[in-house]
Amino acid sequence: MKKILFIIDKIELKYFEFNNLVTNFWIIKEFLDRGEEVFISTIPHLGLKGKTPVAKCYRSYCENNNIFYEKKLLEHEINSFDLVMFRPDPPVDIDYINATYVFDFVKTHVINSPAAIRDFNEKLHSIHFSEYMTDILVTSSLSDIEDFLLKKRQIVLKPLNRCFGSGVMYLYEGDPNTRTIINTLTNNESTLVMVQEFIPEVKSGDIRVLTLGDRVLPYSIKKLPGKDDFKFNTHSDSFIVKSELTKEELNYFTPVAKKLNSMGIEMAGLDVINDKIIEINVTSPCYFIKEINNLFNTNLEKELGDYLLTPSLLSL
Repeated sequence: MKKILFIIDKIELKYFEFNNLVTNFWIIKEFLDRGEEVFISTIPHLGLKGKTPVAKCYRSYCENNNIFYEKKLLEHEINSFDLVMFRPDPPVDIDYINATYVFDFVKTHVINSPAAIRDFNEKLHSIHFSEYMTDILVTSSLSDIEDFLLKKRQIVLKPLNRCFGSGVMYLYEGDPNTRTIINTLTNNESTLVMVQEFIPEVKSGDIRVLTLGDRVLPYSIKKLPGKDDFKFNTHSDSFIVKSELTKEELNYFTPVAKKLNSMGIEMAGLDVINDKIIEINVTSPCYFIKEINNLFNTNLEKELGDYLLTPSLLSL
């Protein structure tokens, strides 16, 4: 029996049961179904006692095909676990950063590596793979963004530390709200943002390409934009459709998976439009397991479980 710890988001702890929209639900349930011992914790429950990293956590269990947790809070040394899944959601704020510092003292294998997450901003560091992307600018300068807009005619502005499309704005040349939007997102030229060339095909949705270790998984979904938005903003079946990757696409993105894995990012979600990466999700990437299982008639959580419990992986 393996002893496994999940660091999850506080809101996910609040809605832990009946939450099969989230990736953690399926992986935790898969581990429990295999007879493993699974505990859950959140960032505020992490700490150090001297040089010993500890977590106050709850034991989870499976009942009636659902997962629950015992309400008794238990303290464990983090190094007593065989595997830790570090999956809090953004924003990557000071509390998040401090949690990654705690894990600098952890010897157990952690997925994804907190140090790697700390060093890899999901927006900014996507530039490591600029050959797979459209033109990009990272700046807080109003004039630089206006010049980029003049050149590209349509652009997208993104905050660097949010998730689920929060704060992402579209601008077109001549938009009367241009300066207001730029000043709002940059906090009057004091906060860096990512600026990307707009890809018109986003109106047909973006594809979530999933990496696992050195591989690109063959399952994918297309996320459709909301009725009153240019981007995906509602996690429901009506906005998610099947998208099968070709052999060429699998080969094309495999070097990205290998590079991420070498950096300590074993599970990632690439958001792709027309074979162009627009973002790389590394903190708590959603694998859309419920939807993929239904669309592909598979059990993706079993494939994830096989990888995560690989003996050679746990011995790292």
